[in-house]
Amino acid sequence: MEKNDDNSNLNRIAIRALIVDDDEGHAQAVADSLERINCDCKVSSSSKRAIELIENENFDIVVTDLMMDEFDGLDILTRTKKELPDAEVILLTGHGTINSAVAAMQGGAYTYLTKPLDINELRTAVEKASTRVRLIRRNAELSRRLDEKFGFEGVVGNSPVMHKLIERLKNVAPTDATVLIQGESGTGKELVARALHQNSERKNKPFVPLNISALPESILESELFGHEAGAFTGAVTRRIGKFEYAAGGTLFLDEVGEMPMETQIKLLRVLEDRKIARIGSNEEKKINVRLVAATNAPLQEMVRKGTFREDLYYRLQVITISVPPLRERIGDIPLLIEHFLKDLAKRHDCEVTHPTRAAIKSLMAYDWPGNIRQLRSAIERMILLDMDGVLDVDDLPEEITPVEVGDDDHDSGTVMSGCDSLIGHPMKEVEKFYIQKALEITGGKREEASAILGIGERTLYRKIKEYGLKG
Repeated sequence: MEKNDDNSNLNRIAIRALIVDDDEGHAQAVADSLERINCDCKVSSSSKRAIELIENENFDIVVTDLMMDEFDGLDILTRTKKELPDAEVILLTGHGTINSAVAAMQGGAYTYLTKPLDINELRTAVEKASTRVRLIRRNAELSRRLDEKFGFEGVVGNSPVMHKLIERLKNVAPTDATVLIQGESGTGKELVARALHQNSERKNKPFVPLNISALPESILESELFGHEAGAFTGAVTRRIGKFEYAAGGTLFLDEVGEMPMETQIKLLRVLEDRKIARIGSNEEKKINVRLVAATNAPLQEMVRKGTFREDLYYRLQVITISVPPLRERIGDIPLLIEHFLKDLAKRHDCEVTHPTRAAIKSLMAYDWPGNIRQLRSAIERMILLDMDGVLDVDDLPEEITPVEVGDDDHDSGTVMSGCDSLIGHPMKEVEKFYIQKALEITGGKREEASAILGIGERTLYRKIKEYGLKG
């Protein structure tokens, strides 16, 4: 029942359509007709303006005339398929020829209609195209929900370093290679390990985490390999160790750098022989487990000092994945906040408002030595201690200094102040100035600059090229 309700909700969402025709009256008539079948239409009588709209907004369907000044319908088609690959394009022309029809279809047009236009024919074409668009929406929604539960959704981030990380995970996950995950405390190393497991052929088998640093040395080997009854004082019954418990699945050893030398020797033997023996038993058992280890310790330095075995190090780091600290992906903080708000609202069964712009700017200005774990804790604390229903700078943890945001700051954030010298200058000069300052502040990191400016990264890249800026 829930699935049908979800599909029904998606079907009720209006299809966004862009109507492009240098005959403004004709374009408006087409828009009026399509709005009667649940289309949200925008009209452009300029092909140049239409391309700007396609580059900066989202449309499900583009209905465009073929013969126009500046850019023709095939140009519109090409740009739409580049910028909005899931959108459908319908071309209209009073100059129908076989060649143009073939070119349109080869370019990816949904269909090709001739003038004088039959409105019923156009509506039918748009409704059929809308069905495909809604199917893509449903599939995307299903994929998103599956990813939230089983995929890479837990590894939240839209910055270049996170795109690179997720691509590496996608390549490594299907293999059985041993993986060493490196990163500072709180960066989400266990989430990365879970993503590897959930996207492998072992996903229907156990994922078993074990934090080495949380266990006394006296019981660590028992936790790993198990023991027989009577193997040592207090061993009243047989115990299955984590290697056996994770059979067919993935064993995740967190803080592996804390492992005692004697246990390192035994772990190395297990990795080489693929066999274990419970403490107190001479019987060896074959194991089928993928090992993923994680550490915030400098293992190479520990190898040089002799506190970590070199041969074990090379066994563990068949594949190495580095998780960046939060301070190197500040542009991901708004996305992480949104992710945490959804989860914490469910956990605490409460309605949560999105933080104010000033609160978000303050959170983005902080260095986050505790990384993502600290950010999540801060957001949870803000929710639980909030008194007025608005998450603002007064709710920030005491270690975070509030950042002021002016009334005229809008969504672009406070890039800088004291710009009186720009008053009276053309808008392009002002825009260029702010973009350059944002790039300077972020050290040329486009994902962070776009977050500060409140514009898409694609738009920022285009502006950098347009103004000849360095970044």
